[in-house]
Amino acid sequence: MGRQIAPATRRRGPPRDEGSPRRPRRGETARKEGFGGASRPRCAWAEREPLRSYHDKEWGVPKHRDRDLFEFLVLEGAQAGLSWETILRKRAAYRKAFARFDPAKVARFGAREVTRLLRDEGIVRNRAKVRSAVANARALLRVRDEFGTFDRYVWGFADQVALSKDLRRRGFGFVGPTICESFMQAVGIRNDHERGCFRRAELRTSARDGGR
Repeated sequence: MGRQIAPATRRRGPPRDEGSPRRPRRGETARKEGFGGASRPRCAWAEREPLRSYHDKEWGVPKHRDRDLFEFLVLEGAQAGLSWETILRKRAAYRKAFARFDPAKVARFGAREVTRLLRDEGIVRNRAKVRSAVANARALLRVRDEFGTFDRYVWGFADQVALSKDLRRRGFGFVGPTICESFMQAVGIRNDHERGCFRRAELRTSARDGGR
């Protein structure tokens, strides 16, 4: 499987709905209070908590543990039609409900566990999304059997459309191109911080220094 070339036109930042921060224009940054109270230029969507801390500490940092990758696959799918801020506020509840995103444990969830999840007010109680998360855990284990790790598989892609098509072919759900793009941004496959954002340069430096 060859690496794909990302398209020139692409959306930056977590997916937006009416409850999300305004999507930044290309090259636009917002100045907000950073670590130690110093003002730093950020991507314009990171205007308030918890988005700001997530942006500064986590978004775009390369992730290679299968459990972390599975977490973001589930969370990005759950976000469809909602704001990323909503999902971040439910993240702790998701970790508890989904066995801290251990794919082997989630893959064993049956009808009883699905019913439990649909009653859990801490997560998005959408039947299709819940069932998809369980199915995706099983599909991830099949990928792991073939590639050794899900990390080795997913980091072989640089284009969200190619990743989306291959994931669907392998039985994954809620993995359309937009969700895959957000997933790739979140786990660091793509560094889509805005030009001028302090994290863009930091992550590039980390990559050059072998931060992966």
